[in-house]
Amino acid sequence: MRSVLRNRTYRRLFTAQIVALAGTGLATVALSLLAYDLAGSDASAVLGTALAIKMVAYVGLAPLFGALADQLPRRTLLVTMDLTRAAVALALPFVDQVWQVYVLIFLLQAASAAFTPAFQATIPQILPAERDYVRALSLSRLAYDLESLLSPALAAALLALTSYHWLFTGTAAGFLASAALVVSVTLPAPRPVERSGGRCAKATYGTRLYWATPRLRALLALHLAAAAAGSLVLVDTVVLVRDGLHRGAGDVSLALGAFGAGSMVAALVLPRVLEHVGDRAVMLPAGFFLGAVLAGCAVGLARDVRSWAGLLCAWGLLGVGTSMVLTPVGRLIRRSAAPADLPAAFAAQFALSHSCWLLTYPLAGRLGAAAGMPVAAATLAALALAAATGAVLLWPAHDPAGRTHVHTGLPEGDPHLADARPGPHGWRHTHIYVIDARHPRRSAPGRTAGSH
Repeated sequence: MRSVLRNRTYRRLFTAQIVALAGTGLATVALSLLAYDLAGSDASAVLGTALAIKMVAYVGLAPLFGALADQLPRRTLLVTMDLTRAAVALALPFVDQVWQVYVLIFLLQAASAAFTPAFQATIPQILPAERDYVRALSLSRLAYDLESLLSPALAAALLALTSYHWLFTGTAAGFLASAALVVSVTLPAPRPVERSGGRCAKATYGTRLYWATPRLRALLALHLAAAAAGSLVLVDTVVLVRDGLHRGAGDVSLALGAFGAGSMVAALVLPRVLEHVGDRAVMLPAGFFLGAVLAGCAVGLARDVRSWAGLLCAWGLLGVGTSMVLTPVGRLIRRSAAPADLPAAFAAQFALSHSCWLLTYPLAGRLGAAAGMPVAAATLAALALAAATGAVLLWPAHDPAGRTHVHTGLPEGDPHLADARPGPHGWRHTHIYVIDARHPRRSAPGRTAGSH
C-alpha cells in the first residue's frame, strides 16, 4: 500500500479524503445528539427521517451530476462542493427546529452527491495500473474505517470538554482542509464521451449499465444487506445507549467506534484474502453473516438481554461483515465499465447503493420508535438474509472478465474489429467485456453482443 502513496497526486487526494471523513464522523455524532435534544425519545425517528432525506439527495441527484461530470473541470467541481459542505456544517449548530435540520441535511448531501462519484472516478485515472488501484481501494476502505473508529473517539474526547455544537465546527474544518488539498494538485481532465439520446438518456446511462451487468445487480442486493446492518447501528445506537443502557453521550461515540473497529480489522485482512479468493467468495458469505448477526441482536433485545459489552461485540461483528461487502466494490465497478464510462458507473453505484439506505433508514427509525427495537432488528435481519439470497441467485458462479462474442452490425473496417474473425453469423472475437455502446447487453459467451 505504501507504493501508491508515493504518487503525490493520489497521496494528497487520499489525505483530503481522510480529513473530510474525520469531519463527517464528528457530524454523525453531533447530529445524533442534536436529534436527541430536539426530540428526546423520538430521536431515532427524527434521525431516521434526516438520513432518509440524505438518501433522497443521493439517489435523485447523483445520476444528474454523473451525466455532467465529463463536462466540468474536475478540480473546480470538487472544491466547490467541499466549500458548500463546510458552509452548511457551520449553520447546523444554530438550528432549533426539526425541519431546519432536514433542509440543511438535504443541502449538505446534495453537495456530497456531486463530490463523491467525481472523486471516485478520478482515482482510476491517477492510478491506471490494476495492482495500484486495488491498493487504493483498500486504503479508501481503511479511511472509512478510521473515520468510524477515530472520529467517535475524538468526538468523545471533545464532548468531555465542550458541547456537541462545536463538533460541527470540526466538520467544517475537515471540508475546508479537503478543499485546500484538492486545490494543491493538478487532476486529469475528465474523458468526454458522446452518447445518443437526450439529457434523460444520458443521466440514466450509468443505471442502465448497472442493471445490464449481473454481478452489479448482485452487488446492489449486497448493498441492501449492508444497509440493513448499518441502519441499525447509525439510527438506533443513540436510543439503545441513552435510554436502553442509561449511559452518557460519550458512550454513543464509543459504540459507533466499535462498529468502525470491526470494519477496520476486516479491511486490514481482506487485501491478502482477495489475492487468493475471488470477490464473490468473500462478499456473498458476508451478506448472510450480517443477517445472522442482526437476527442475534433481535433475539437478545426481545429477551431483554442488554449489556454494554454485548452491544460493543455485536456492533463490531456488524462492522466486520459490512467491510467484507464494501471493500471490493470499486474493483467490481472498474471491471464492469469502460474507462470513459466510469463517472457514470460510479454515479449509478452511488445512487443505487444509497437507495438501499433510503429504505432501511426509515425502517430502523420508525420501527424502533413505534414497535420497539426487537421488531426493528428482526425486520432488518429478514431483509438482509433475503438480500443475500437474492445476490447468490443474481451473481453467476462462472463470471469471467473476458468473453467470446459475435458482432453482427459493425462495418468491416471498424477499429473494434481489428482482432475479430469473420464467421457465418458476424465478427467473432474475445476481449474484456463491459456494457457500452458496442455491447449494449450482457450476452452469453459466444452469443451476439449487439446489432450495432
